[in-house]
Amino acid sequence: MTTDFPETINQVEQLDELLSRPTPQVIQALQQTTGDIILLGIAGKMGPTLARMILRGDEAAGISRRVIGVSRFSDEASRQPLEDLGIETIKGDLLDSDFISSLPDVPNVIYMAGMKFGATGNESLTWAMNTYLPALVCNKYLNSRITAFSTGNIYGLVPATGQGSVETDKPNPVGEYAMSCLGRERMFEHFSRTLNIPMTIIRLNYATECRYGVLVDLALQVYHEQTIDLSMGYVNVIWQGDANAMTLCSMPDTASPPAYLNVSGPQLLEVRDICEQFGKRFNKQLQFTGTAAADALLNNGQFGHKRYGAPLVNVDKIFDWTADWIQNERPLLGKPTHFESRSGKF
Repeated sequence: MTTDFPETINQVEQLDELLSRPTPQVIQALQQTTGDIILLGIAGKMGPTLARMILRGDEAAGISRRVIGVSRFSDEASRQPLEDLGIETIKGDLLDSDFISSLPDVPNVIYMAGMKFGATGNESLTWAMNTYLPALVCNKYLNSRITAFSTGNIYGLVPATGQGSVETDKPNPVGEYAMSCLGRERMFEHFSRTLNIPMTIIRLNYATECRYGVLVDLALQVYHEQTIDLSMGYVNVIWQGDANAMTLCSMPDTASPPAYLNVSGPQLLEVRDICEQFGKRFNKQLQFTGTAAADALLNNGQFGHKRYGAPLVNVDKIFDWTADWIQNERPLLGKPTHFESRSGKF
């Protein structure tokens, strides 16, 4: 592992290598995590590089195990690259209880499934994915350790004058998406307590990389000289590679009742300042509308930084990489985060 990062990221393979580069702490955590690992919902934005980090960490540690990825694989092209890396893939609908029952029994589960975008107007599916599915998974994997992704959105809006929500804060979700995510956490907590399943619940805000994330959303608006709404005036971000590493580091700390972990960057960022940083890099004029509200969705990641190590990639480096990526018209995922939503509608 090295912190000798490149000045620019020129291609997707180089980007994926950086996002999946294991740290010494990751390698140590994988040594403490015995047995095969299954990732449910692997085909999302983080799953492929998280799984690849496991493979690379295992190789560095001399560990041999199965790493299995489960998804609908609605884009069949996303499946073969995983297979090429040595990840076993299984295609199916996780809401199908018979399919869940057919999955291999393994001691370690990373739960990445969920629904956010399209939740408005499709609330019943959102609740099924975010609240019913965890119950199916817990009943299938009652003898496993589960690391489950959630979101910092469950905390709700908090004052921007503070340092963001901490793990012990009382949830106050806004909108059905965030409420269903709190429902997800409650289902995991219930089965952790009643079935004694060790768990860690990851509250993430917001992973970013060159193809996707809050910084990409804002950079594109600046680059195309669009008017930027400042109403959601503050945000936290963390480089996705650092989010992957912190997630894997938490696996040995699963507990019953669940352990909770905020995964977030070390600082509160002001949206206006972010845009000004990109304006300088692009040499573009900025156009704003609205005024920053006094509160925002803000997630304090200091506990995780102290326990597992601070993020290695600082925000200025992410600005540089993202700006260069966009200026050179490299591939984007084309999936806006809608982080600016203050109503909780996605």
